[in-house]
Amino acid sequence: MTDVTTQVRDAVPPLTETPVRDTHAGPVPEKSTGTGGLGPRRRRLSPGKLFPYGRLVGPLLLIGAWAAGTALGLLDTRILSAPWTVVRTAADLISDGRLQENLLVSLQRAGLGLGLGVVVGTALAIAAGLSRVGEATIDGAMQVKRAIPSLALLPLLILWLGIGEGMKVITIALGVMVQVYINTYASLTSIDKRYVELAESLGLSRAQFIRKVVVPGALPGFFVGLRLAVTASWLGLIVVEQVNATAGIGYMMFQAQQYAQTDIILVGLLVYGIFGFASDALVRAVERRVLSWRRTLAG
Repeated sequence: MTDVTTQVRDAVPPLTETPVRDTHAGPVPEKSTGTGGLGPRRRRLSPGKLFPYGRLVGPLLLIGAWAAGTALGLLDTRILSAPWTVVRTAADLISDGRLQENLLVSLQRAGLGLGLGVVVGTALAIAAGLSRVGEATIDGAMQVKRAIPSLALLPLLILWLGIGEGMKVITIALGVMVQVYINTYASLTSIDKRYVELAESLGLSRAQFIRKVVVPGALPGFFVGLRLAVTASWLGLIVVEQVNATAGIGYMMFQAQQYAQTDIILVGLLVYGIFGFASDALVRAVERRVLSWRRTLAG
């Protein structure tokens, strides 16, 4: 009898090796893998970063297609110079100092116009967004200005200001001002009413209300406007530098047009593109740092 009991006990596995599943408790969750046993992996809302500098992929592909088309004879080098010709021309312009000299002039014009436009546009947006009187007197005029391209005012600005540096800076500033104003004003007027009511219930002063509610609510729109303003400053610069200018990247391109020097024209376009891309990336970096508290799809 003892031998039979021992055989049965050895044949039946211990209960600890085969846990009994409760049929009323629902399905047993599977163990997550790759997360250190801390639960199922959370779905990512952002598209993720394939490369550290993923936004360079598009421009690099475009340059690669340009080089391939030239090498295969699909592109006429008399109309569109080869990439290696453009690089060689840029090196020659750098060696004789022409590129640096013109670039400094262009950066000064774009910087002055951008700074003036941002300051004026932000001030007008604050005045219109925080005051009924300001909204009535400013917003209508700015909407009219929005419908009129800044470059369409160029003949009138030449009559008023002449053809000197002042006209060029003001033309750039007008395009920048509209972009900053529209986006900042939209953010100010779309702040959630619950935050305003909360500030009133807490008894915040006017200064505290602006610092704790208005500024954080307006910053996202301000940075959107700033990114568009940077682009607007470069677009305006291209045009004004071809109006009685004696220096600048646009002037250098206009002079090359007279002699059909497409390689110099392409050097100027690449300079505009590089600095436009770099300035936009700089604004995006500042935006991510300043708005680190905000959870968005891109962040």
